[in-house]
Amino acid sequence: MFGFECFCWDSFPEFFDSDPLPFSLPSPLPQWPQGGGFAGGRISLGKIEVTKVNKFEKVWRCTNSNGKALGFTFYRPLEIPDGFSCLGYYCHSNDQPLRGHVLVARETTSKSQADCSESESPALKKPLNYSLIWCMDSHDECVYFWLPNPPKGYKAVGIVVTTNPDEPKAEEVRCVRTDLTEVCETSDLLLTIKSKKNSFQVWNTQPCDRGMLARGVSVGTFFCGTYFDSEQVVDVVCLKNLDSLLHAMPNLNQIHALIEHYGPTVYFHPDEKYMPSSVSWFFKNGAILYTAGNAKGKAIDYHGTNLPGGGYNDGAFWIDLPTDEDARSNLKKGNIESAELYVHVKPALGGAFTDIAMWVFCPFNGPATLKVSLMNIEMNKIGEHVGDWEHFTLRVSNFTGELWSVFFSEHSGGKWVNAFDLEFIKENKPIVYSSRHGHASYPHAGTYLQGSSKLGIGVRNDAAKSNFILDSSFRYKIVAAEYLGDGVITEPCWLQYMREWGPTIVYDSRSEIEKIIDMLPIFVRFSVENLFELFPTELSGEEGPTGPKEKDNWLGDEYC
Repeated sequence: MFGFECFCWDSFPEFFDSDPLPFSLPSPLPQWPQGGGFAGGRISLGKIEVTKVNKFEKVWRCTNSNGKALGFTFYRPLEIPDGFSCLGYYCHSNDQPLRGHVLVARETTSKSQADCSESESPALKKPLNYSLIWCMDSHDECVYFWLPNPPKGYKAVGIVVTTNPDEPKAEEVRCVRTDLTEVCETSDLLLTIKSKKNSFQVWNTQPCDRGMLARGVSVGTFFCGTYFDSEQVVDVVCLKNLDSLLHAMPNLNQIHALIEHYGPTVYFHPDEKYMPSSVSWFFKNGAILYTAGNAKGKAIDYHGTNLPGGGYNDGAFWIDLPTDEDARSNLKKGNIESAELYVHVKPALGGAFTDIAMWVFCPFNGPATLKVSLMNIEMNKIGEHVGDWEHFTLRVSNFTGELWSVFFSEHSGGKWVNAFDLEFIKENKPIVYSSRHGHASYPHAGTYLQGSSKLGIGVRNDAAKSNFILDSSFRYKIVAAEYLGDGVITEPCWLQYMREWGPTIVYDSRSEIEKIIDMLPIFVRFSVENLFELFPTELSGEEGPTGPKEKDNWLGDEYC
């Protein structure tokens, strides 16, 4: 007996007025510049070729006992191109537009070539049979989840779902040769169905190794199982891209076309005092390089040619504002007229996607505004630092050139936002909101609390439209795209500077918070320890950040 009962779609049609509608970007895609395999609809992974399928047949959808939708439907892929095979079924959230896809595959080696190579097994094989993972079998509804049992040397990369107890046919899916797969991990928990004996759960999956050099390709399938069943051990895998040249990645002309088509408009807050600038404007207008043990700094060349390059952040060098008070004040304000986005283009998810990371530089990060219950307290110094690097990242499908999602960097973290949850200012250009003083990126206007939203305690991040805008679709400079090869993109000298872009100053923020506590009504006071732990660690001092190339997400995936 399950903790709640799932009802079949046909029995209760009144609960579902309509299926999720397909999503499309506001404007049609342009004709991308020709060349290579980008946006060709199919991607070669070496031994196999894949294409995406986004036409589905609904298999099973469930609700809880009071008729409220649980939010997920399981689909069988349809309209699979000739010669391609299904690898697994698809699970989709009902409260989102239907935009997902699964990959289908075919072997790239011709039959004649395969006959000449007796030592190499086929890339794809039918499963031997299926194991029943979990089922719901009642007079009202039946659903069965099946794991393909692969031949020796092969892996299953997806699950099959049926509404009858008959084991699926072997022809339904294909298993993939083990050397053509990568290890995956479960990510988002989608669904839990509880029973007295065990609980059935469904997860999204993602490659364990992600980033610019990783080769795992997500198939779009899901993983499921019953926990409390210690004997059930199932490998979770995805595909592996063996194409060393990553032919599906965009060439330089295509990169420019993507940025010009999708480049977001960045809105700075109407009360922003610390605007962005170009790096060269920052250097030209008085930025100083200091060396440990030397009290006197030196001016930085307009192009940053006299900055120490390479190495790591060893504390031997840092950048600071000039000592002259007027010059310091001028540099803190920035210069939005000179500002530009610094672009790093790199492979994502094994070259199935392209990440276009767009970095914004601000000479100065302003002081924080603390929110404690109903009080908003403007700080004088806490939260300030010289040299503020923030970014957002566009993720584009290499199958079609379609914008898939955007990562919004929020101080030391951030989040991915699907394209259907973005605001667009014009055609397919999203909007990015930069928070007041801190310059964190957000998809919508509003106040975002960095701390405890439940308790209403933390640092305010206020985002709103204004006349202060930066259009990245033409005000950008590509600073790195390593996969294009040597000599295609010349990295600026300042990108090789791995030390801090500002000095380190430690504040006695605990005493500042104690002052705040004394201002609060007794009924909203917390102990000093509890309150102190709710505020971000950045408030303990002023520390200039390192540059883009020193960040973990330069080579790795964005923060999750």
